[in-house]
Amino acid sequence: MKNYFKLFALVSFLGITLFSMSCKKDSTNSGFKSNTIVDVAMANPDFSILVTALKKTGLDIALSNTIADFTVFAPNNAAFAALLSELKVTSLDDIPASTLTKVLLYHVKSGKATASQITTGYYSTLSAGPADGSTLSMYVDMSTTTINGRSKITKTDIMASNGVIHVIDKVLLPMSLVDHALANPTFSSLVAAVSKANLVGALADNTKIYTVFAPTNAAFSALLSKLGVTLNDLSAGTLSPILLYHVLNGFIPAAKVTAGYFPTLSTAFGKNVVVQIATTGGVLLNNSSKVVATDVVATNGIIHVIDQVLLPPTVVDLALQNSMFSTLVLAVVKADLATTLSGAGPFTVFAPTNDAFAALFSALKISGVDALTKDQLTPILLAHVVSGNVQSGSLSSGSVPTLNSAKSLNVTVNGSGVTIGTDIHVIKADVQGSNGVVHVIDKVIVP
Repeated sequence: MKNYFKLFALVSFLGITLFSMSCKKDSTNSGFKSNTIVDVAMANPDFSILVTALKKTGLDIALSNTIADFTVFAPNNAAFAALLSELKVTSLDDIPASTLTKVLLYHVKSGKATASQITTGYYSTLSAGPADGSTLSMYVDMSTTTINGRSKITKTDIMASNGVIHVIDKVLLPMSLVDHALANPTFSSLVAAVSKANLVGALADNTKIYTVFAPTNAAFSALLSKLGVTLNDLSAGTLSPILLYHVLNGFIPAAKVTAGYFPTLSTAFGKNVVVQIATTGGVLLNNSSKVVATDVVATNGIIHVIDQVLLPPTVVDLALQNSMFSTLVLAVVKADLATTLSGAGPFTVFAPTNDAFAALFSALKISGVDALTKDQLTPILLAHVVSGNVQSGSLSSGSVPTLNSAKSLNVTVNGSGVTIGTDIHVIKADVQGSNGVVHVIDKVIVP
């Protein structure tokens, strides 16, 4: 019986194989014709330059792949002619193959998306981005049927066996961070601010890689309304540190964003002012600004969209923005020191955590800040503040005067870190603000 079933299976397999071969032969004999994206382009004389470009770069083979689907925004011959004129070259031969490859892949997205499936927004192309594994983004505005504010979609839904072609009237060029802001009307206020602050050149520099948290027009409107000014009222000197505060060095996609303090390009006293990032329930900057869109990849970095403009924080702001300092904030407010510590400075603040205050209250057998008067709190808090912007690398062992004239700090700096007195440790250093620096400590300094 077992042999019978084996024989039956073998006969069935041979039958299927012969049937498949017969079908293949019949398809060939009946003039079966491939209809890939490349075939469709070759059949249309208005795509002759595109076909030449694909063959020059070897991408004709890739786009003939029948086991993948593509959406191609295909420039016609007039579009290529305009590009050659724009680049001041006479033919495709004047464009390096590597450059042409990057440009052509910038017109292709993975998967088949018909016109009805395309909505206004950002789409990842197959063109390689500035970091390993990243791909450049394009911005499609279906209200105007334009791509990157440059090229108009003139015809849609030319179907192929491995995808779909949409015709465009200009060749798309990979965009820098600034180009992306220019292409999206949602960022017109940001563009105006960057231009006024004379930062266009810096943010368009393709030799540098940045991560930009980009505020929308609504975010700028809210800030200007709060300040009671217009963008024209703000000088380049005022705008520059604000805008640079939205920029981090390096390429940080959403998947690699972590919680903590990170240095921005905005500086104070020669040091990089930090932004705080929280990742619980979404990404929140400085406990106020939400990341509402992510991973817009440009030739020189990546953009994440935010709903509030960020302002470089004072040492008081740094405490307000971090829940681990809520008790310190209550104490500073009760002692009426918030205005003083929000001044020009610079200040170096040794900031006790909530746990540090809880330990003090327990030792004093009191319930909390409410049990202390302003006169009792003021000398305690001033003993945590040193004049100047002193980062950990500039700290040295010795006696350090504080804003409490009756209290100096005995600081010890060694391989184990920074210690104040005998048992107060700096557990996080160099949280740089606009008017000073914060070092986090694990116990309250008591005069």
